[in-house]
Amino acid sequence: QVQLVESGGGLVQAGGSLRLSCAASGSIFSINDMAWYRQAPGKQRELVAGITRGGSTNYADSVKGRFTISRDNAKNMVYLQMNSLKPEDTAVYYCNADAIAISKSGIYNYWGQGTQVTVSS
Repeated sequence: QVQLVESGGGLVQAGGSLRLSCAASGSIFSINDMAWYRQAPGKQRELVAGITRGGSTNYADSVKGRFTISRDNAKNMVYLQMNSLKPEDTAVYYCNADAIAISKSGIYNYWGQGTQVTVSS
């Protein structure tokens, strides 16, 4: 009942910037925590940044000072501003959200399909 769609990925040179967007759609009653994860080939999926409905944020140590997560509750969107990108940031980035669908009796966790971010050296 809830779909997450990421956009904004692409190829960028080291030191460059990208802004990822994630739009939640469907029969949404409410969205609680939202987050960005990433996964490189052969690697485990890892949390990049998270944000609560109230705006509290947390970041992986590897991206602190470079990435910024934000959200627009009215639009059901979450963003990830990525600056000073490094080749090590290359991965598929996934949007994640805890949400309550109108047709569901409880809260469920949802994933987007991912967007590729490639940082060249």
